[in-house]
Amino acid sequence: MSALDAFPITQKWPAAHPDRLQLYSLPTPNGVKVSIMLEESGLPYEPHLVSFETNDQMSPAFLSLNPNNKIPAILDPEGPGGQPLALFESGAILIYLAEKTGRFLPQDPARRYETLQWLMFQMGGVGPMFGQLGFFHKFAGKAYEDKRPRDRYVAESRRLLGVLNQRLEGRDWLMGEDYTIADMATWPWVRNLVGFYGAGDLVGFADFPHLQRALDTFNARPAVQRGLNIPARN
Repeated sequence: MSALDAFPITQKWPAAHPDRLQLYSLPTPNGVKVSIMLEESGLPYEPHLVSFETNDQMSPAFLSLNPNNKIPAILDPEGPGGQPLALFESGAILIYLAEKTGRFLPQDPARRYETLQWLMFQMGGVGPMFGQLGFFHKFAGKAYEDKRPRDRYVAESRRLLGVLNQRLEGRDWLMGEDYTIADMATWPWVRNLVGFYGAGDLVGFADFPHLQRALDTFNARPAVQRGLNIPARN
């Protein structure tokens, strides 16, 4: 009997490798933050696809791990004190993995908090705003005759892009030379905005040259290329 057997989620998604960290996710911007971090750090893990098409995220098994029914979530058999740890919310997971591996989060207290500042900037602004813009531009929002909701999110998304572009002036990454969990959180959303959502022209992405440079560098990382497709869709 493994340490994971006590968790109901393992009944729906059995662990072939119960000694490894278990990832329950989908390759969306929030999901790939964690798969990219796992690929970058080299921490052994086992991915499980949570399919929205079959409402896996609403199943009792998944809700037992994340009552907020959102991906990603993890189950680490070797958590603090050697005890299993269940964790949801992508930002919290990134911080946990950075501390577990000692990578991608500066040890210096001031730089650590500055990195967490930019992580929270993504969590509180970039993700929610880009996601709403994607809805009104690509999905059901297209049918709305009143374009004020879409335009509100366009304006706020453009403002956020401007903040990021200014931050990157003279810097390789959000924290300068250091590639951190703040970058892993941010660039999948920027990538989605101009790629999957097709909103690059709508927000005037060409006006932010530092963003394109950083996004190209991010996309070229081998761990990013792997992480963007984990878990693999059936």
